[in-house]
Amino acid sequence: MTTTNLARAAMAALIATTFATAARAEIKNYEFQLVQPTVKAGADRVVTVRLVDKTTGKAVPDAVVFANRLDMAPDGMQEMATKVTPMPGSEPGTYRFKATFGMAGRWQLSLGAKVQGESGTVDNKLVVTAEQ
Repeated sequence: MTTTNLARAAMAALIATTFATAARAEIKNYEFQLVQPTVKAGADRVVTVRLVDKTTGKAVPDAVVFANRLDMAPDGMQEMATKVTPMPGSEPGTYRFKATFGMAGRWQLSLGAKVQGESGTVDNKLVVTAEQ
């Protein structure tokens, strides 16, 4: 009887470890993609991104998405940052943000998301090009 209980406990621990490892690995299956890689420089421009499950290619609706930062790091000007304001998405799985692109150049949008049913956070940095 003791051996049976020990075997069950070992099996339960193995299963729990397997699921925990799988859950951690699955968050890497998600990524943000720019819907449009360019915007016009200026105030109140909207950037739309899609959160995608890379294993299925489908957009992921109902994630909790937040923009951490928008700056000109790709052009070596990290100090050139601007405020990012979330806006309602236009379709399921898309997320929109309003910002002021003070000058033409490459801007880095740092995003994070919590996906329902997954542990961990999706973190991506996307480069948006602002044109005159």
